[in-house]
Amino acid sequence: MIEMTVIEYLRNALETPVEAIKPTDQGITEFVLVEKTGSSRENLLNRATFAIQSYSDTLYGAMSLNEAVKEAMLGDGTNTFGIVYSCDVAKCSLNSDYNYTDTTTKHYRYQAVFDLTF
Repeated sequence: MIEMTVIEYLRNALETPVEAIKPTDQGITEFVLVEKTGSSRENLLNRATFAIQSYSDTLYGAMSLNEAVKEAMLGDGTNTFGIVYSCDVAKCSLNSDYNYTDTTTKHYRYQAVFDLTF
């Protein structure tokens, strides 16, 4: 499952908890949620779109965590090369990222959307 590949990769790349569902422990204020939002297969190539949400107790913390997620997934091109270097992912591109603060729960979050080919 590509979901587990992405989650395990980010768990190793980040110092922040990375999960598929929101932690129930109220003491955890900073974490990353990984969700596959769609997928397709054509000519034996699999593609998937992932929404990766960075939660924090401050807006600055959510922005910073979002930047760490983007660098982990894409690499910096000099010292790190992202998920394509470490996993069975052939291509990873950033579709978009934006402030996605949850106004109902008052949690600051950013969301980065990635397109993966594997």
